[in-house]
Amino acid sequence: MEFTIKRFEELTPTELYEIIKERIDVFIVEQNCVYHECDGKDYKAWHLLAREGPRLIGYLRILPPGVSFPEASIGRVLVVKDFRHRGVGRSLMNLAIEYIFMKLREKRIRISAQARLEEFYTGLGFQRVSNAYLEDGIPHIEMLYERS
Repeated sequence: MEFTIKRFEELTPTELYEIIKERIDVFIVEQNCVYHECDGKDYKAWHLLAREGPRLIGYLRILPPGVSFPEASIGRVLVVKDFRHRGVGRSLMNLAIEYIFMKLREKRIRISAQARLEEFYTGLGFQRVSNAYLEDGIPHIEMLYERS
């Protein structure tokens, strides 16, 4: 498995197409959720891609403070169906957390997590900081990771 992180302007047209395709496949088709995929935040994000050979198998985006939350955030976390339960998501998240702390020098990360994934994110060090709420028809919770 190989990981790369790029700013929006560094993505090739092929990479951008792959990212958008997988995000639509997972979040809109698989989860039967209608939402605005192209929300304008990608321009400000760092995009973390996981590949096995030439195939994109996982992805997330890192957003600087002030885009989604006052803190840095991580979103659009996905692992393609054939590669789930192999640690890809955990690896992506751990790399993103370290990138935020080491490269961006931020001490707090806030996410809007699907409520069903609370245990996964708690295992990474996030703490629940909100009641459940609906986002695009799916129960979510805000979670916070703080490094002292």
